[in-house]
Amino acid sequence: MSSPDSDAVSPAATPASNWPALLTWRSLDAPRMESVRVQLSGQRIKATGRIVGAECSEHPAFSASYDLVTDEDGVTRRLSVRTTMAAGERHMSISRSGEGIWMVDSGTHHQRASFGGALDVDVILSPFFNALPIRRYRLQEGADELEVPVVYVSLLDLTVQEALVIYSSAADGIHVLSPVSSSSVTVDEDGFVVTYRGLAERI
Repeated sequence: MSSPDSDAVSPAATPASNWPALLTWRSLDAPRMESVRVQLSGQRIKATGRIVGAECSEHPAFSASYDLVTDEDGVTRRLSVRTTMAAGERHMSISRSGEGIWMVDSGTHHQRASFGGALDVDVILSPFFNALPIRRYRLQEGADELEVPVVYVSLLDLTVQEALVIYSSAADGIHVLSPVSSSSVTVDEDGFVVTYRGLAERI
């Protein structure tokens, strides 16, 4: 493992005494914000968040809410997401069994799969979910290239797919290569994103 990069950890850390905390990001190039209440207990995370976006070239006007629970190792146990747009609402829940089988339920569609052995979910347009692998693998302390299989959730239509996200130390923080972008993030000492180049910054 490479030595920690001083640029990868931002001074905007949230002290342990401040948990639970409300973390908020604003998009850098679209009329969109995300806010999430995070509760920590060791590696366990319980989070309740909302993403709101106005109509723009990137997406229609929408509001999305989510609830996430991980186990004591930071592995996702359950995620529920609800989206609202002018055309109507969608809802989806994802859960992972102790045997590593993911169950996806959208009301009209049910799926059981291993998703390549994924331990995490990742939601498009959200900087929050990057904290799941970053915290578990302590990537804020520096790391060689790490391939992380995820259950990848498309926020607006709530479709899911198996995907691979690659993390590595970079001069400007932690480099993130996802199916939709190549960028870098800076994080606080707890592993939560402070800036996500091209996507959002914490306020």
